[in-house]
Amino acid sequence: MANQHGRNDLAGANIVTVFGGTGFVGRRIVRRLLDKGIDVRAVSRHPSKNTLDNASDKKPSQQIDADILVPSSIVAAVAGSRAVVNAVSLYVERGKETFERVHVEAAAALATASRDVGVETFIQISGIGSDPNSRSNYIRARGRGEDVVKAAFPGAVIVRPAVMTGLDDAFITTIARLVCLLPIYPLFGEGSTRLQPVYVEDVAEAVSRLALGQNPTGASIFECAGPRIYSYRELVQKVAIQFKVRTRPVPVPFAVWNILAAATEFLPAAPLTRNQVDLMRRDNVAASDLPGLEELGIEPRSVEEVVRMLAHAA
Repeated sequence: MANQHGRNDLAGANIVTVFGGTGFVGRRIVRRLLDKGIDVRAVSRHPSKNTLDNASDKKPSQQIDADILVPSSIVAAVAGSRAVVNAVSLYVERGKETFERVHVEAAAALATASRDVGVETFIQISGIGSDPNSRSNYIRARGRGEDVVKAAFPGAVIVRPAVMTGLDDAFITTIARLVCLLPIYPLFGEGSTRLQPVYVEDVAEAVSRLALGQNPTGASIFECAGPRIYSYRELVQKVAIQFKVRTRPVPVPFAVWNILAAATEFLPAAPLTRNQVDLMRRDNVAASDLPGLEELGIEPRSVEEVVRMLAHAA
């Protein structure tokens, strides 16, 4: 994990810089680090956004306006950092913001800049199932992003979460909203895709520990997943039961979903994208031969706990 380039310039530095510090997982990583008494730079194109949830009134040591697509702003943001976390993600391509530019080119530039200024630890947030050889542009870009980061920053740590859940997620909350509205629930295919959802707060804790050098295994790849594997159909049924509603899951072919996604993904707030459909075609389960939350001393929380929180907040 250690990278020795330029260490003389940063002796004693104890700053962790989080790119994407206002995002779904990024702001939680920021809060976890602050709770541990660490100086944090939360880097975002929109630093005025609330970087923390309502559970904490702590503010990042620095909120920096920087664009990961602009190399000059990257260098300024990482200078003086002991660790850098790349939590920037893109789910819909718009204009210059493409999967290739964000997940590959920008990730490589950030890792290179971090190496050149002497950052000790670099963490790339990727995702289970990332594959540089995938036919999906999104999945392929995430996989290539891992490769270019490892090439640019020897010893970089890759964190691959399973589908993340939380009170403001785009997964379980969407299922909950739809089961409460629809007597018939449209499944992706037969609903047989295997998923191992992970609580976003557990992922944030894992990343915060790795950023502080707490890596007892010395591994360079972690796959963070929840304690149990479900089929998509099972998840829908569990959410319906917790919300005390009845719904009938009905299979919908993936070809139909692709048509719907192609028609809606360019809307300002796209309800469905083709890359989401691609992700639902394949199982999203942690590899048995890679370390995860348990190896970092974290007991993963279950989907049932998250659903109960959602139901209580509804």
